[in-house]
Amino acid sequence: MTVSEERLAAVRQLMTQANYDALVVPRADEYLGEYLPLHNERLHWISGFTGSAGMALVLRDRAAIFVDGRYTVQVRSQVPSHLFEYHHLADNPQPQWLADVLPVGSRVVCDPRLHSLQWYRDTKNTLADAGVELLLDTDNLIDRCWLNRPEAVCNSALLLDYVFTGESSIDKRQRIAVQIKAQGCDAALIFSPDSVSWLLNIRGMDMPQLPVVQSFAILEASGDMTLFVDVRRLPEKFHQHVGSGVMVVDEAGASASFAAYETHKILADAKNAGAWVQMELVRSGATLVHGEDPVLLPKACKNAVELVGTRHAHRRDAVAEVRFLAWLDGEVAAGRLHNEAELSDHLLSLRQQGEYFHACSFDTISAAGANGAMCHYNHLNGVPARLAMDSVYLFDSGGQYTDGTTDITRTVAIGDPGPEARRLFTLVLKGHIALARARFPLGTTGTQLDALARQYLWREGYDYDHGTGHGVGVFLSVHEGPQRISKQHNGVALCSGMIVSNEPGYYREGVFGIRCENLQVVRPSQTNLGETPMLEFETLTLAPFDVRMLDTQRLDLEELEWLNAYHQRVATTIGPLLRGSDRDWLRQATQIIVV
Repeated sequence: MTVSEERLAAVRQLMTQANYDALVVPRADEYLGEYLPLHNERLHWISGFTGSAGMALVLRDRAAIFVDGRYTVQVRSQVPSHLFEYHHLADNPQPQWLADVLPVGSRVVCDPRLHSLQWYRDTKNTLADAGVELLLDTDNLIDRCWLNRPEAVCNSALLLDYVFTGESSIDKRQRIAVQIKAQGCDAALIFSPDSVSWLLNIRGMDMPQLPVVQSFAILEASGDMTLFVDVRRLPEKFHQHVGSGVMVVDEAGASASFAAYETHKILADAKNAGAWVQMELVRSGATLVHGEDPVLLPKACKNAVELVGTRHAHRRDAVAEVRFLAWLDGEVAAGRLHNEAELSDHLLSLRQQGEYFHACSFDTISAAGANGAMCHYNHLNGVPARLAMDSVYLFDSGGQYTDGTTDITRTVAIGDPGPEARRLFTLVLKGHIALARARFPLGTTGTQLDALARQYLWREGYDYDHGTGHGVGVFLSVHEGPQRISKQHNGVALCSGMIVSNEPGYYREGVFGIRCENLQVVRPSQTNLGETPMLEFETLTLAPFDVRMLDTQRLDLEELEWLNAYHQRVATTIGPLLRGSDRDWLRQATQIIVV
């Protein structure tokens, strides 16, 4: 019996004892974040899947795993097909799948700490219509079976200085409190650790890639706030740092303190905040008013201090990126074809030399050849592949700096990638340029702009199964809402100060992957010609694209002008920060393209 079979058998034994017919295993923990500490990687434990989004449904006699389009290739290489069926996360809604396969009278169990209240309500209704019962159990069955489960990490938080935030915690809380009061509420549930950390100007050291303090809070319309956190995470000068009006409650006793909100109307996001917390608040007598986290939009619109810091971080990050590209070219020319892990490690070593660097902003995607076709490939999940001549190498990486968060993808030629790879790279880059050059009126959403990046691929019958852009924080999450650029509907208008990625791509299974990604910030248009106020993007990322991947005959004059201007900006900004052969390499890589 394999390890996977043993784990499924152990879980099913507990299901039988409790008379459960199905167990829901999401990739989530009690904070519903994208990044999980090792002791909460329950989906990985039961299935072997390492992606950032997914769900497993374990029945008495079958199991299924649901992943999105980024992982359709990866899941087949990690999860045994004789144990799990494969399904698409969005195309095959899990509650309906359960309703279709389970007989009337079946009992499904989930841990309410790992789901949003909206998911719980919707799933309960869907299953009830099929005569299936949804039960809640915080005594998680996976945890009970997980032998040698990693210990939870609990490190002291970092107090972020005003020079990096540009606004005190008191001022932030008072600003958000005005919104809470305007919505007729007495308080708001600030559920996301990302929002709590921004609001208090603190950062966490438990998960370096996501530097948030694992916690949630209730912010009152007066500006006073109750923070629910493991108190071991708070350093000695915490109260002095955040200012008056913050009460701390150890999160282990959170539900007991909810009685203080017995008559409160509490603004809470049913779609994104945890079911357990909201149900406990209601049980304590509070009234929930559905609404978005009031911190999201103010946090997304960076102030002048945050943007200055972000630009500094991107310049330091670009130095590491360019030095890596120069080194890589030299190694390939010398016949030293490294493996994916060696490449990733070298890039990290260069980033570590930059001021204020803390950690990568996510696991570096270092993908040689066919591995690039897996959008979120991780070389740590198997034997790292080695570069091969006449192929394509894709690497997607970023850094967490005290003054900013970076994220960049470059696709480079290892030898001669061939005309087909150049054709498709050019289509992707044309889309990237179209989005980077966009000018749009106030009120425009990322959904309305998404087709700009896809249009050239679409014309030739291609597409990519992921969003074109995500929001990015400042020394916070590299995937930040509420804004995004995607075919999937998003009603949030892009506003000045929002940072978003621009990353169209193309993926040919078993052959290669292509992605061109820069970060860019929304700003008022510098060339308003008409009567309508317009916005545009300022590109933050400063590293050259590999022109050896280009079919320049497919670029029009305006695209060539943009690319040449971008490369000259890279050369003049980053060149003086480099020395010797690195500077020479950059000068060569950013030469004007003449057609």
